[in-house]
Formats: sequence, structure tokens, C-alpha cells
Amino acid sequence: MEEKQKSEGKLLEEKLFDKRKCGWGESSEEKIQLIMKFADEYMYFLNKSKIEREVSNFTKEVLDKNGFKNIDNIEKVSVGDKIYYINREKSVYAAIIGKSGLENGLNIVGAHMDSPRLDLKPNPVYEDSGFVYFNTQYYGGIKKYQWTTIPLAIHGVIVKTNGEKITLNIGEEENDPIFTITDLLPHLASEQMKKTLSNGIEGEDLDLLIGSFPYKDESVSEKVKLNILKILNDKYAITEKDFLSAEIELVPAFKARSLGFDSSMVAAYGQDDKVCCYSALRALIDMNEIPDKTSVLILSDKEEIGSMGNTGMESQVFDNFIAELLTKSGINRPNLLNKVFCISNMLSADVGSAYDPLYASVSDRKNVSYAGYGVSLNKYTGSKGKSGSSDAGAEFVAKIRNLFESKGILYQIDELGKVDAGGGGTIAYILADKGVDVIDCGVAVLSMHAPYEVTSKYDIYSAYEAYKAFFEEMK
Repeated sequence: MEEKQKSEGKLLEEKLFDKRKCGWGESSEEKIQLIMKFADEYMYFLNKSKIEREVSNFTKEVLDKNGFKNIDNIEKVSVGDKIYYINREKSVYAAIIGKSGLENGLNIVGAHMDSPRLDLKPNPVYEDSGFVYFNTQYYGGIKKYQWTTIPLAIHGVIVKTNGEKITLNIGEEENDPIFTITDLLPHLASEQMKKTLSNGIEGEDLDLLIGSFPYKDESVSEKVKLNILKILNDKYAITEKDFLSAEIELVPAFKARSLGFDSSMVAAYGQDDKVCCYSALRALIDMNEIPDKTSVLILSDKEEIGSMGNTGMESQVFDNFIAELLTKSGINRPNLLNKVFCISNMLSADVGSAYDPLYASVSDRKNVSYAGYGVSLNKYTGSKGKSGSSDAGAEFVAKIRNLFESKGILYQIDELGKVDAGGGGTIAYILADKGVDVIDCGVAVLSMHAPYEVTSKYDIYSAYEAYKAFFEEMK
């Protein structure tokens, strides 16, 4: 039977309506294999890089292997040079100098390496009733109840007064001990269960259980604490006072895994925003030719707490990196840095919220991203009346649309929830303040900020394609 001819209205509908498509249904078997391979490599990265120092170290190794040089070791910068700078092991800036030179602006992709977690307080070790704990302070926006009764690992550094740095990574290997935060048994939790989710677990109660075996000496008052400190001293040659100069983070001990019978998703801790970190890093190093415009990668710190500090985007360190590139190119002059920023483009590579049908009431279904439907663009973030948002201009959004559509990259434009439902922010406004044209562009996430977040493998690969096209062809 011949296919029924489409009606005039149907043809008009196909021409005029914006109907989003699921990326999997549009993909060939060859592309699906590419997506799955990329996701495997991404999960390897996640398992090696749970905190920002580890992301920085991983990134440095990748950059070194791909011909990038530390800017401190370079006297002159020329077209085609690959350069990076590591800021205190917690943020990374990398660049490939384009054919048109630095004076004609930059194409910047900027993500952040930090994720919500628990940090140790400066004086963390205490004993109570035969148990020893680490006292913690939570970092970033978390639901505190989600961090109890799960396996946690200890990552970070201790720096002794003589400058010796001790790196900790305990709880990730099969033979390592793990740690946890206890919760009240339901049989005795009638009062706790009457509380709201926000205060059912208090911040001061997020203390990590680390031991219960006593040191055998009746003259010692805190036997379990002494035994724990002896174990740490025997292995790391540290004392309790050395925690004063430590940066120790508690993160879920879960491994990144494929999710679903069809393995179409990734479940892992810290995908906000390491999914964009990895996709952007790969986009930079996978370019086959020197771009026309200089390509710049930012992997920043402290975004989850406002981008403050000398490793966050609010610092001047990134400006100094670009200024040094200009100086070593032999073209620097007063106000040139400001001019370069004003003719630059940026994808603020940060995650968005994926539509979750279990919690549909917080989303505007016409203005939300769907997992598996491509990379997510967010014209503005902020909260309520767009407060705190850079709000990308229509001209720049049109350029990004044109780029993605010309390259066949599926994308969707969304908001972070319904009006007045909440809100959030990224580093976009910081670069916008410098005069850069910027829009948020990342991967939609389920269970954002939870110990185990979920993303679509299609969207991860779509973000990689988007960042690579932006580096290579954005004018």
C-alpha cells in the first residue's frame, strides 16, 4: 500500500514546530559505539578524579602527553603553541594559540572541578562513648540526609610545617577500609521522622565514624582516639596538630557505573561538574588542526560556594594567564586584555537539571532538558526574577544555534525549574562581567548534588561534540 500523502497542515507543522528528538533514535550503530567508548573513558576519569586536586593532576598528565607546555617554561608564544597553567593544584587554564592571534579574541570553554562534599574541620578528631569520629563541615548545596549510611572515602592532603605534603586516598581500593555517617534506627526515630527533610539530619551531626578499637593502656583517658592517631602516625608520620594544615574531603566511595539494562546512562558521584570538565578537556586535545581563534579551557574551583578564593573564578589568576600569553606573544599593551575579553566567546560548561517524571511539579515541561535529547543550553540561570544571571543576548544565542545546527549537534534550551521554584548559578556571570559573550552549555543531570548523580551517555558525547565544534569553528 502506498504511503498516505502528508496533508498541507502536517507539512506546515513539520516546518514550523520545534519538535525535540531523542538522540539515541537519531544515531547510527557506529555513533552509538563511539558514545559508549567515550562514556567508558569518562567513567575511568571519574574513578580517578573525585576531588579537584585529582582532576588537576589527571588534566596535567593528559595535557603533557598531548604536547602542552607549562607557561612558566616558555619565553615566547606563537601560533599553534599549546600552553597551560596549574593554579595551586586546584584550577587549570589551557590554551591553543589560534591562527588569527590573541588580539582577535578567544573561544573559551569553562567548567568547574569542585563538587558538593564534606570537609574536615580544622580540629576534627574526637572520641565519644568508645567511638572516634571526624568532625565535618559540608561544602556546597547538599541534602544532608543523603550523606548518612553510605560508604565514604577520604581524599586530600596534609601539609606538615616542614613543607612535606602527604596525599590521602583511603576507601577506594577493594582492600581499603571505608567510613560512614550513622543514622537513627526507625524504631527510635518517631521524633526525627516528624522533622522536615532539611533538618532531619543536622549539619553538626554529619560526623564520620572512623574507629572503635582502644589502645591498651588503662592510664590513657581517650584510648580509641589514641589508637587511631597511632595508626595514622605509624603510616603517615603525622600528629593531631597536623590536621590544622590539611585539606581533607569526604566523598562517596561508589564507583562510576553504567546504569540501566541498556547501559544508556552513567551513575556516579561528582558529575556536576566533572562531566563538563572531561568533555571540554577531550574537546581541546582532540582537535586535529590549529583553530582560527585561540581556544581556551578553564577548569575552575570553588564554584559550588560562590567561586571565591584564589582558585575560584572570582580571582585574577585567569586574567594573569591571558595577560602573560599576550606578553609572551610580544603584543601586550595597556587595555589590550580588556579588549580581548570584549571580543571573546564562551560556553560556560556547567550542568543543568534533567526532567524527572517522579518530580514533575517543579519543571516547566516546555522549558526543561530531557536526558538523551542532546546538550543543554541555558540562556540565564539565577533565581526568581533572573537574579544573579548574565542572560545571554539573542545575537550570541543565534550564533551558537547556527554552529550546532550546521554540525548536526542536537541541543535543547532550558531553564532551571519553574519560575520561583528555586534557582542556581554558574561561572557565566563572572566572564560576562569582563565583556565576554557567554551562555551556559552542559549536560542535564538527574539527582544533581546527590552522592550518586545520573546522566545520559548520549548527552555526554553531545557536550563533547558541542565543545569541540565551538573550539574549532566559532567565529
